[in-house]
Amino acid sequence: MLIFNEINLFIANIESFLLSYTASVYDAIGWPGVMFLMALESTILPLPSEIVMPMAGWKLVLDKNLSEVHIFLAGLYGAIGCLIGSLFEYYIARIGGRKLIEKFGKYFLVTKNDISKSENLFERKGNTIVLIGRMIPGIRGLISIPAGVAKMNVVKFALFTFIGSFPWTLGLAWGGYMLGKNYENIREISRPFDLPIIMAVLIIIIIFIWFRVKGIRSENIN
Repeated sequence: MLIFNEINLFIANIESFLLSYTASVYDAIGWPGVMFLMALESTILPLPSEIVMPMAGWKLVLDKNLSEVHIFLAGLYGAIGCLIGSLFEYYIARIGGRKLIEKFGKYFLVTKNDISKSENLFERKGNTIVLIGRMIPGIRGLISIPAGVAKMNVVKFALFTFIGSFPWTLGLAWGGYMLGKNYENIREISRPFDLPIIMAVLIIIIIFIWFRVKGIRSENIN
């Protein structure tokens, strides 16, 4: 029980830090901060949009007594930030991603066969993958990498990145506007569920790693 309490405290401290950091950015530079933070969120950096965008709806719209129309502005700034960060990650992956993955991919449980499958998949359904991927937590910040490695058409990538990002950023900003200062009260209720969710995710990851290791060993034997 003690270790569970420690983990919950650790999660709460991280969340508190991210909330404080996000609020400080908004206090310092205002609306451009939404683009800046969402650009970071759209890379592999662990800055969740579930904090950045609700805080925008709360701190930049509700606390400043602006009209609900400004929620759309928050969503727009957020989507533009997503696009900027995604394009940055896309071009890095496009320029040197394949060579790096072929050389070091096995250490991250990625096989050469995975690369070929990814390229074929993006050739056929890249638009849909990017569109849906931008709406899935955990996948959002990674979807640019396989798109870049597969050298997906950059115009289509940018278009579907923006289309997939805007409803997400708008919805989160709206949620922050509606919740406002009640955010902490709601988190107090939902926080006990954090640990079971994390444990379930860890179990899934362990199972995934086990199967990936088997696949890599099989590929090395062949």
